[in-house]
Amino acid sequence: MSNQEHFIKLQNMYLSGLINQELYYSVQIEVTSEKAEISMQVEPKYFHAGNSLHGSVYFKMLDDAAYFAVNSIVQDSFVYTTSFNIQILRPVKVGNIRAVGELKFKSKNLFIADAILYDEKNREVARGSGNFMKSGIELNENIGYK
Repeated sequence: MSNQEHFIKLQNMYLSGLINQELYYSVQIEVTSEKAEISMQVEPKYFHAGNSLHGSVYFKMLDDAAYFAVNSIVQDSFVYTTSFNIQILRPVKVGNIRAVGELKFKSKNLFIADAILYDEKNREVARGSGNFMKSGIELNENIGYK
């Protein structure tokens, strides 16, 4: 299988996830080698009581972008996050947000990736770094990898 075919299957897998279909339906993804970019429209349903984007959305965007940067080079199995730390730098209330994830380290059993979240003015609003490992789950059509 070509890298491009793998990237398209990963994108389809991501978009087929129920959380994205039912809650984050505006989300878009592009996977390339050792990198992933995810974007989404900010909506009030994602806000906390302070009327700006809840931290869980920052986490999701950063973790997802870093995750797919890692899975871009793993063609046989689903990877999973073993730890992920974020820093929220500024609130977001409107517009489109974009997370860019990049693979930083790879070994046989451990991968490290970083991600940065940008607002619609291209300002950095959050950053994160995580550790990832291969799982026992095979990449196949049953999990949307098609």
